[in-house]
Amino acid sequence: MKKNDKCRICRRAGEKLFLKGEKCNTPNCVFAKKSYAPGLGGAKARVRRGSDYSIQLKEKQKARAIYGVSEKQMQNYFAKARKNRSATGENLIQLLEGRIDNVVYRAGWARSRNEARQIVSHSKVSLNGRYVKTPSLQVKISDKIKLNTALDKETAKKDLPAWISAKSGTEIEVKSLPQKEELLLINEQLIIEFYSR
Repeated sequence: MKKNDKCRICRRAGEKLFLKGEKCNTPNCVFAKKSYAPGLGGAKARVRRGSDYSIQLKEKQKARAIYGVSEKQMQNYFAKARKNRSATGENLIQLLEGRIDNVVYRAGWARSRNEARQIVSHSKVSLNGRYVKTPSLQVKISDKIKLNTALDKETAKKDLPAWISAKSGTEIEVKSLPQKEELLLINEQLIIEFYSR
């Protein structure tokens, strides 16, 4: 995925995507000051509903920005989700949420998914006792993930999602697969419609 200004991506989406983690909740957040679209005529431009295609595309781009995946990865996740017999939307969410960099972020060991990706790629995380450095690695039920570095007190958070259980401050276990009800930012049905065209 091409590197872009994260605040610009939020402004284009028209909502906070929390790409900078907790910084997005501060009063200095650019989206709080400039909630209109970026660009020369962003402040004066009329808000249009757009076609069905543009709404689906926007939702897909939003999901890509949140999880930091490329277009090819997103297509592969959709193909895998479609092969499974259960609901495609739920499978897609489980594949995106099941990435090890996302699990590190959900565990509260990183302020944002970008920071979580860096933690994983620098081999500071072990999965079932083995060091990993691939951020897109999929976790499974009963996998144990351990952080092999000191945890910043500001970063650590107590409220974990229902599908993750804490063994200690630096060790977690995946209890179950994530459910789509836990994700409020993404409408996965629009993404499925986009790729099903």
